[in-house]
Amino acid sequence: MGTVRTAEKVARLNAMGLRTHLFDGTAPGATLGPDLRASSHVVFSIAPDADGDPALIHHRADLDAAEGLEWLCYYSTIGVYGDFGGAWIDESAPLVPRNERSDRRVVAEQAWRDYAETRGVKLTILRLAGIYGPGRSTFDKLEDGSSRRVVKPGQVFNRIHVDDIARVTELAATARLDGTFNLGDDEPAPPQDVIVHAAALLGMAPPAELDFATAPMTPMQASFYADNKRCSNAAIKKALGIDLLYPTYREGLAQVLETRS
Repeated sequence: MGTVRTAEKVARLNAMGLRTHLFDGTAPGATLGPDLRASSHVVFSIAPDADGDPALIHHRADLDAAEGLEWLCYYSTIGVYGDFGGAWIDESAPLVPRNERSDRRVVAEQAWRDYAETRGVKLTILRLAGIYGPGRSTFDKLEDGSSRRVVKPGQVFNRIHVDDIARVTELAATARLDGTFNLGDDEPAPPQDVIVHAAALLGMAPPAELDFATAPMTPMQASFYADNKRCSNAAIKKALGIDLLYPTYREGLAQVLETRS
């Protein structure tokens, strides 16, 4: 069972045999309550707004009424750490977010910890790196002409393939894992390196380099470059006894390309 934000997606996914509810975060999902009350494991991925986490705002009573509830999972972001000048950090690093989006994530994380403690259930918080996978990768931007090879010396980003998110979530649910963990790849890399590699796989020339200092950007785009860090994933791998399916962007992009063949 899951939720989506438009009626069109509900219809499409339900036609595929998936049990889907409409919940856009602005009001309670009209059909969602009964399934939530019957749930034992629930994953939350909606970004919080100025008022807080939409699921807690609109469906806390349904969660309270879920007698068989055993485990919760909240997808947060490594953006909660802020900037560390490219240094390696782990989950013990202080949270110094650099924008309002990440500020709200810090608040939402604590709200879920408080709720889980009140309910007496386990909670996994996964701080996700930049998500990519089939239909959402550097290949798509290269092909539609929107890719920009912006170079900011020393800048790196962690990434995480959607299959690794799904696998880790499933394993954490089975183990009813409790705690807060980073979920990113093994090799944080400069964004321009990823673009060059993806272009080579497609047999096309990469876009020209753009100097970060002069490249035109929206405030949202520029905000991503304000954070520079290498986030360790050692804790989640140790907790679950695994390695990632796609430990670097190279393996991940190879898989994405294979799905397009």
